[in-house]
Amino acid sequence: MTQKETDIFNKYTAYLHLEKGFSGNTAEAYLNDLNKLADFINGEPDLNVFNLTYRDLQQFVAQLNDEGISARSRARIVSGIRSFYRFLLVEEYIETDPTELLESPGFGNKLPETLTEQEIDSLIHSIDLSKAEGQRNRAMLEVLYSCGLRVSELTGLLCSNVYFDEQFIIVRGKGNKQRLVPISGKALREIKNYLTDRHLIKVQKGSEDLLFLNRRGAGLSRVMVFHIIKEQAKIAGIRKNISPHTLRHSFATHLLEGGANLRAIQLMLGHESITTTEIYTHIDREFLRKEIIAHHPRNRNFDKENHCKGSE
Repeated sequence: MTQKETDIFNKYTAYLHLEKGFSGNTAEAYLNDLNKLADFINGEPDLNVFNLTYRDLQQFVAQLNDEGISARSRARIVSGIRSFYRFLLVEEYIETDPTELLESPGFGNKLPETLTEQEIDSLIHSIDLSKAEGQRNRAMLEVLYSCGLRVSELTGLLCSNVYFDEQFIIVRGKGNKQRLVPISGKALREIKNYLTDRHLIKVQKGSEDLLFLNRRGAGLSRVMVFHIIKEQAKIAGIRKNISPHTLRHSFATHLLEGGANLRAIQLMLGHESITTTEIYTHIDREFLRKEIIAHHPRNRNFDKENHCKGSE
């Protein structure tokens, strides 16, 4: 954070106490929410509080969702961010308010947007491998979907934490906690193909062990990964509003549909609480209905009886 940003945060703190008359706890809650935005900005070298756009804030809110923060807490954070940007506008630090069109997250257990297996295939296979970044992007998307990673976990994935023979990766998640995640043979193959291109890049100091690099040899930003996936979805003809966490949600949903244990999904996603993972039990009712009709003995017997009557 720059000195100018630090000064602004200090002025905003005084504003909350003196002009808004907030208690210590209330002001602290607003500042804690603002610190989450500061953490997001610190991970993106080209961003600061003064040049954030509506699209950047959308990605920030999507990241909060990906981290398992509840809709109610996300709505509170958005409210706090709006208050901060109204302050910047009134104090003439900015000319336009990027939060003006930012919607608060809805409450409830609505399952986030997911892609079908066919859409996942279309997305990955639409990547042009003749381009310099083509194989890197294919490997990234395959890892996101195969392992259900958060975008920050993908950009922080280390070469030394990919175990090809054992077929698992070590992921550093929220709170700097590490977890083991199995990785598919297909994803490992795409990584191996990408490493051939990566060896040709002049790697910047400090990025030597990062797996996914930009063309300048530095680590990829989260914003860049968002942009890559948005653009690739357009090319693949996918009209859904997707982002990196869409692949994470698709990973969890497809595992659950395939019969995976919810506890196993929780461990692979790195959720602290099983209640966060339980959102995936709210999968498509039509899917559940078809599964019951296909597999429950009462429905199978009913179908047989009706078939026999129809043959009489």
